[in-house]
Amino acid sequence: MAVQKIRWYVKAQLGVLLLPAGLCLFGEAVIRKGIQTWSQLAARAGSNQAMLQAGPWFWYGTLGLVLITAGVGLMIESGLLRGYPKTGPN
Repeated sequence: MAVQKIRWYVKAQLGVLLLPAGLCLFGEAVIRKGIQTWSQLAARAGSNQAMLQAGPWFWYGTLGLVLITAGVGLMIESGLLRGYPKTGPN
C-alpha cells in the first residue's frame, strides 16, 4: 500500500517538474529561432553587425515538446489512476 502511494507521488511530482522544464526549453527554441531569423535578415540587408549563432533550435523545441507531453501525461495518469487524496472515512 505504501509503495503505491510513493509511486503515485513520484509520478505526480515528476509530471509537475517536467511540464515547466519543457515549456522553458520550448521557449528557448523559439528565442533561438528568432535570433537566427533576425541575423539572416540582417546579413541580407548588408549589415556589418556580428552574426549571432542561434544553435540547434530544432532539437531544443523537439525535446521541449517531448517534456511537455510527458509532464502532462504523468500528471493526468497519476490523477486518473490514484486520484486525489480522499476525504472522509474510507
